Amino acid sequence: MTPPYEDPGPTRAEVEAWTGPAVLEFGADWCGHCQGAEPHIGAALAAWPGVRHVKIADGKGKPLGRSFAVKLWPTLVVLLDGKEVARVVRPTDADDVRRALQSIA
Repeated sequence: MTPPYEDPGPTRAEVEAWTGPAVLEFGADWCGHCQGAEPHIGAALAAWPGVRHVKIADGKGKPLGRSFAVKLWPTLVVLLDGKEVARVVRPTDADDVRRALQSIA
């Protein structure tokens, strides 16, 4: 079982200060699309143990999701040193996520 989405999670300033690779996953615990994508995301990230993976509860008025212009869940934002380098929206298989992770290779 994966951890729940953090609420409120980090601020945009905190995220931008991170060093190294990271993945922000925006969604909600009750979201069917998020639940369906969970095994694909987990499978892809298993090959990248050094990548920080933070699940962020998103929704109306959530500042971090709005700052990344998140519209659909789940949205994965791949970061390198606090800057977005790739994005995956509603992945349907692990390869969708793997392709985005290649941007931090």
